[in-house]
Amino acid sequence: MNPEEIVEAFDNGERELDHLLEKMGWKSWLGVAELGLVMGSEIVEFLRVKLSPAETKVLELVEMRLSGEINIESIEKALEVARNPETRDLSLEGRLRMERGLVHFENGDIELARDDLTWAETRLKSVSKASRDHDISLLNKAAFHLSIDEPMMALHTHGEISRKAGHAHETIAISRVQAARIHLAFGHMFDAARCAFNSHAHAMISNQTDLAVEAGAIFVEIASGFINDDAEKFADQILDAGPLSAGDEPPILQVNSSDVNGVLDWCIENTHSGFSGQERPDLRALVMLANRLKRNDLFTNLLNSPQEVDDAMLAALCASISDGELADVWSKRVSDIMTLSEI
Repeated sequence: MNPEEIVEAFDNGERELDHLLEKMGWKSWLGVAELGLVMGSEIVEFLRVKLSPAETKVLELVEMRLSGEINIESIEKALEVARNPETRDLSLEGRLRMERGLVHFENGDIELARDDLTWAETRLKSVSKASRDHDISLLNKAAFHLSIDEPMMALHTHGEISRKAGHAHETIAISRVQAARIHLAFGHMFDAARCAFNSHAHAMISNQTDLAVEAGAIFVEIASGFINDDAEKFADQILDAGPLSAGDEPPILQVNSSDVNGVLDWCIENTHSGFSGQERPDLRALVMLANRLKRNDLFTNLLNSPQEVDDAMLAALCASISDGELADVWSKRVSDIMTLSEI
C-alpha cells in the first residue's frame, strides 16, 4: 500500500479511507493530501478537515511551492503555528525549517540554508527518525552539500541513511544511486558498484521501476569492466560491506557475469515498452550496455524496427551496431528523423 493507491481509490469513488492509511502505517493524512495536489485529485479538499492547524499550513505551503509562489514570509507564518503552544508540532517545525532552508538556498543565501537544513535534520532525527520528513531532510541535505561542491559531506549524509534503520526503501534507493555517482567520480569502483546494486534492489522493492532501471544500468556500466566468473555473487560480497575507515584498503571490484547479465536482463524487461518517443535515454543506455557485453541479441526486435524509432540518437546508435543493408536502413532513418525535426 502506498499513498498513490489511496488517491486512486478516492478518485474511483472510495470514501472509507481510514483503513487504507492504517494499512500503510501512517498516522497523518498530510502526505496523502500533498500527493493529491501533485496528482490534481479532489481528495485534497476531502482531507483538509482531517488536518491539524500546523498540517494545514504546511499543505498551503506545498500549494504555494507548486505554483512558484513560496517565500520566507509564508514559511515564517507557518512556523508561528507550529511553535504555538496550542498547535505545536515538533516534527512539522523541523519540516518547515527544511522548507525555509530550501528557499534560502534558492535565494543564494548559502549559510542560512546550511543552518536551517542542518537544524531540520537534527530535529527530525530526534522526534521522528526514519519518518518520511526525516528521509526527505537527509536527501535534501546531501543534495545541498553536493551542489556547493562538498561531495564528501554529501557522502557522509547519505551514510546516515542506513539500510537497517527503518528508512523507506525508496529513500534508500534514491540515496544509494546518488552515492554511487559520487563514489564513481572519486574512482571508488567497488563502493560505486555496491551503492548502485543496493539502489537497484531497494527500488525494485518499492516498485520504483524507472529508478530501478537507472540504478541497474549504472551498476552494469561499472561492473562490465570488472567481470570475473570466479567471483562470488555480488549480493554476498556486499552483505556486510560499508564505508571504509581511514587507512583501510578498498576491496577489489570483481563481479560474476551472471550478476551483470541478470541485472541487465531485468532492466531491459522492465523499461518502458515500445521503441517510439523522441527522447529514449533509457533505451540508448541499455543498447550501449548490451553492445558492450556483446549481447545485441537482446535488442533483435528493436534493430529490426527502424520505423518505430523517433529518437535520432537511438537510431544513430542502432546504425552503428548494425551491418550491411540494415545499417543503411538505420542511417536513412536518422536522416528522416532529422528532416522531420526541422520542418
